[in-house]
Formats: sequence, C-alpha cells, structure tokens
Amino acid sequence: MMQADPKPTQPPQTPYRYDGVLKVTGKAKYAAEFSEPFPKGDLLYAYMLQATVPAGTIAAMDTKAATRASGVVAVLTPFNAPKLPVGKPQPPGKRSLTVLQDNNVSYNGQPIGVVIAKSLPEAIHAARMIKVTYNETPAKLDFMGRLGEGHAPKNPGKDPASQSRADADAAFASAAVTVDNTYVTPIQNHNPMEPHGTIAWWNGEKLNVYDATQYITGDKMTLARILNVALDNVHVQDPYVGGGFGSKGSTWSHVILAAMAAKIVQKPVKLVLEREQMFGPVGYRPTTVNHIKLAAGSDGKLTLVQQDVTMSASVLEEFVEHSELPARKLYASKQIITTTKLVDCNYGVATFMRAPGEAPGTAVFEIAMDELAERLKMDPVQLRLLNYAERDPSEDKPWTSKHLRECYAQAAGRFGWSKRNATPGQMVEGNKLIGYGFGTATYPANRSAAMAKVSYLPSGRVFVGSGTQDLGTGMYTVMAQTAAANLGLDPMQMDVKLGDSTLPKAPVSGGSQSTASVGPAVDTACIQLRLKVAGVALSDKQSPVYGAKDTDVDVMHGRVFLKSNQTKGESVTSLIARNGNVPIEAEGSAEPGEDKSSMTSQSFGAVFAEVAVDKDTHMVEVRRVVATYDIGTLVNDKTGINQLEGGITWGVSFALHEEAHIDLRYGRTVNESLAEYHVPVNADIGTIDVTVLNIPDTKFNPLGARGIGEIGITGAAAAVANAIYNATGKRVRHYPITPDKIMMA
Repeated sequence: MMQADPKPTQPPQTPYRYDGVLKVTGKAKYAAEFSEPFPKGDLLYAYMLQATVPAGTIAAMDTKAATRASGVVAVLTPFNAPKLPVGKPQPPGKRSLTVLQDNNVSYNGQPIGVVIAKSLPEAIHAARMIKVTYNETPAKLDFMGRLGEGHAPKNPGKDPASQSRADADAAFASAAVTVDNTYVTPIQNHNPMEPHGTIAWWNGEKLNVYDATQYITGDKMTLARILNVALDNVHVQDPYVGGGFGSKGSTWSHVILAAMAAKIVQKPVKLVLEREQMFGPVGYRPTTVNHIKLAAGSDGKLTLVQQDVTMSASVLEEFVEHSELPARKLYASKQIITTTKLVDCNYGVATFMRAPGEAPGTAVFEIAMDELAERLKMDPVQLRLLNYAERDPSEDKPWTSKHLRECYAQAAGRFGWSKRNATPGQMVEGNKLIGYGFGTATYPANRSAAMAKVSYLPSGRVFVGSGTQDLGTGMYTVMAQTAAANLGLDPMQMDVKLGDSTLPKAPVSGGSQSTASVGPAVDTACIQLRLKVAGVALSDKQSPVYGAKDTDVDVMHGRVFLKSNQTKGESVTSLIARNGNVPIEAEGSAEPGEDKSSMTSQSFGAVFAEVAVDKDTHMVEVRRVVATYDIGTLVNDKTGINQLEGGITWGVSFALHEEAHIDLRYGRTVNESLAEYHVPVNADIGTIDVTVLNIPDTKFNPLGARGIGEIGITGAAAAVANAIYNATGKRVRHYPITPDKIMMA
C-alpha cells in the first residue's frame, strides 16, 4: 500500500493571471499573428475596398490596372465574385452582411471589393488603382433633422406591455415636482487594441479559420451556413482576443470575404482591417435621443417614469439600443412607460457595444433623477433609496439577490459624500471648481447553456477545455481556478484550452455571461471526473480502495482515497499508469435553472465621482471615482476588479470623450482614427477605488457569481455628468460633455 501523500490545503484564489506570462513576453498569439501551418510563401494578404458614396449602385469597376499590379493574385468585385447559395447572407443574431453578392451601396464604407496579393503593401497599392463608377441616389444621413420620421421597430424584443398614455399625462399634470427634458448620446465606435482580422484556408472541402471573435461557435455556424459547408468541415480558432466589447460577437463581412478569397486562390488568405476600416463595417453604438419625463409627490415618491427613445438605425437592418431599460427596472413608480422609435439612415449596421442599453440608459436616466432630486431639494442618494425597487418593476418579479442599499452606503462612506455641498459652484480650489456626482449602476445577469471537458493526464496535470473565448477578461484564469478548486490542485497544474470550435460548445462572450455560464460547466465536469477516477480505482484490484463503497471514495489533491481513512489511497498518476497510461476524461454541462423565468437576476452598483473644472478653459479633470458593486461572488480579485476598473474608465470616456461624427454630405465617419476619435489615456483617469460586496447569488447559479464585464461602464458617465453640474451649475444633456458645451450651457 502506498503511503498517503501530505494533504495540501485548498488552493487560494489565484493571485496571478494564468495567461499573464505568455502575454507580457509576446508568446500569446492573436488571430492575425499565425504563420503556420502554411508553407513559407503560401500566405497571401487581402485588402478590403470600401464604397465612397452612401447610397446608390455600382455601375462599373475598372480593375485592369489593379490586376496587372505587382504581386496581385486576384481582385474580387460584385461583378466576378462567386454567388453564394443562401441568397442574402445573414448570420445568427442578424448583422446583415455585404459580401459582393450585388452592386447595391447602402453606406459609405461598405465593402465592395477585395484585392489579394503577395504582400499587404501590394494589395493596398493595387486597391487604390481601382476606379469605381457609381449611380448615386439621395442618402438619408441627417438623423437629428429627421427625428419626426421615427417608426416603431418590427421586432422590439424588450418592449413592455402597453400602458395608458392618458393616465401618464394626468399623473404628470398633477405632480408636485416634475422633470421634462431631452438627453442625447452619440454614435460610439468599438476600438479594441486588436483590430478585426481573419486568416482562412481550405483543405479540400474543409475550411479552417483563425478569426478575432467573441463567438467561436457562432463563427463556425455562420461560415458553414453562408458558404454551404458541412458544419463539421469548419474549424475556427482564436486562442486570444485583444478586446472586442461586442463588435466581435457577430461574424462580419470580412470573415466571409476572407474565406471566399481563400477558396478562389486556393491558398491561405489573411485579411486584417485597418483602424479606419473599423468605423462602419463592424458595427457601433447608435445615437439615442431620450425624452424623459419624471413626476413625483412632494415626498419624493415617483408617480411617473416616462422615456421615449428615438435612435438611428441602418437601412440594411434594425438594431435596437434599449436605452430605456434602466427606466423600467431601477426604481419603483406608480407608472412606468417607455417607447422606442427608429430612424433609418444610410449608416452601417449597428451592434452590441459594452453594456448595450444600460450604458446610454443610465447615462441619461441618472441625470434626470439628479435633476428631480435638485427640484425636490433632496439628496440624490436619498431619492434613490426612497424609490428603492424591492421587486423588478418591469415584470413584478422578485430578484434572485439585491443589495444595492449596501452599495450606496459603502461607496458613499469611502467617497466622503456627506461633505458634498448641494449648491453648485460652491467648492473652489484656486481656479478649479470642484464637484461631486453620483449614479446608480446596473446590468442584467445573463447565463446560457455551456459545456466543458476535463481530463486527468498521466503526468498528473489536468486538461480543462471549453469552446469559449478570452477577451482579456480572464477566462483562462477562471477556468483554471474553478477546476483547481474542485480537484484540490494548484491552478498552474491545469492545462487550459479555449478558443477552438472543436471543443465543447459554449455561448458568445457577450452579455457578461461567460464566467456565469462556463464556470458551472467546468464545475460539473470536475465532479464527473472525480466520479470517473473513483470508478476506475474501485474496479482496479491493485488499487488500495478496490472493493470499497463508492460513497466512501473521494478524489482530491491528486489522490484517490477513502473518506473514512484518508491514508488509504494512492496518487491518480499511479492509477492511470496501471491502466494503460490513458487519460481519464469527463464532460460537464450547465444551463440556467427554472428560476430564470420566475425571478430577475440583476447586478447593481453605486458610483461616485469627483471632478475639477477649470474656470477659464472649462476643461474637466476626473480626479477620482469610488464605486461599490453587488455582483454576487467575486470569482477572482485580480481579473474581476480589473474588469470593473476598465468599465469605469470607459464610463469616463463616455462622459467626456467618445463621439463619431458622420459627414452629412458623404456619410463617412470623419474622425475614423484614434488621433481624432478620442478615448482617454492614463493622464485622463484619476484614482479609481472599487470594491464589491461579494455576497453569493446562488439562486442565479451554483457559483453564486454574476458577470461583471459590462456593469462597470453603467452609472459612471452620469456620475461624472452630475459632478460637472455640481461644480459649475451648468447642466449638459448631450454627450460627450466637452468644454464648448459647458461654456454654452
């Protein structure tokens, strides 16, 4: 009998990132960085040609000079591209594609051709030689000038049950205190560090793709359906994603074009979008105009919440940015009424962007609540507490867990909210006006079905795999940590693999659901693995636990042993060695429980901001942000707090910087670069102080953890906006809040 191994303690929460060393040493490869398994010189480079008019048709494309240019292998246009068998291509989750199937032009920047060459410079040079002749038609570009043309969406998705507008008008007219204002959020564009990029190659009828994607499985399904390829003949890989924020959640035109090009030239083709090509063809957050009316009694109790939203949409496809969601869920009110309208424009197709709906929704609604507090002469936090929603107001359901009161108290105390002067413009430091602001954060807790695979290897290491993605959010770390905790091992004894469509299926990395979905699947797989290891030992006559009751056998810390006598057991590696050195494998799956339809799962937070506004230049400095979140169990401190801090940074960016400007004559984004599309740098961000309550929500999932990738951006923009008002006495209701708007307010 083998002597018992020393029993290690349960591994602590991982203090490091599983993939950290690979990333900081440059060994982590992103989609466009792969150069194998291609023979040297086989990899070709593609460049995407884009329309230069917003509406019309392509009459002709003169490609003669381009096809004769140095290094050019092929030029694809709507006039010679192969016709796809599915008609108008549309991947799961919509996002209409333009892949050279007709000569229609719906927006400036639409893909209208692909040049494939031996090098990228040669492909770009040849693309500039192509002469395009258009038959232009009048374009719909002036969204703000066409608000009266708004129409109801065909598939609103999240629209509430209708309520009487007459009752709302009466409530508003009889209210002691009201707010009636319009708030605007602009078009915003995703700008992850890694641009979109795809490498595609064919082995006979089998398509292989490296793609920068948030949805390995979605890519696979889309490519198979549009190109009429058997699903099992499509293999998608993406081990590391350099940020996505929603834009990489859908399969866009360039992915299909890369696969089409590779099929035609019979060689691997790499197509990487340049930074300016990411403004239009791969989605954006649409602009929203929000007419908000609030009514309350003199005691501050809400009697009416009304938000009518009009937003931009593409002529190609409807996409609804549900900025009315916070108005429907955050606070209790006798009446809550929201409507949504779309104005069709010759823009590219909009898509999900970090915290879609809640990011712009809290940005506008939490300003309106601040204005109501001011008219009531009430503390803004007290107003929120007075209208605290004990149940989900939109559906009259209980929450799986809610501790927003504690968030308010903790964050306010750390921030020093009690020192705030409610009268604007009273806190002064030299030439700076100091302001304190506040906003409530919220985002739904989502969870989808997911699967995972784990294997005990002959070396004693454990393989952990799932067809999920790591956007830099820490999925590698979470999978390693979850498996390690279940098996009593160190996380660095795990061999984690993800980003591969041959692995068990997992959902899109969007909606803050990856940890909440994949974590329980890994958890279940590990339980099954322990049972399988125990089963092998129980049937092995040479095992010290042979013949024992299965209920008395456990597998932890690399050993299989009797619960009643832990010294009686052996290492798993010895067990595997005696049984042919074959890994012991198990799979696990997890999906939302029955509570999903009977309860509402939502995360919450309180965000406080301090700003300093220069009296002369009106430049805004965000000195500090203090926030506390109720997000269930914090699975990993390092990755989790990092996500929340990143979200807050984006909230500051939303408040002060980000806006895409569409030229009203030609329909092109005029600031399509990071030189002119402003995002914050380190100097723009002050101190960020984040804590979480860490109260498990086990009604939501077994881990008690809700996703945190998106809630950080919510509430933060309004906190900054409200702080600017407290500093200056000037209320700006049109984001971003720039010095000229403060000056003119």
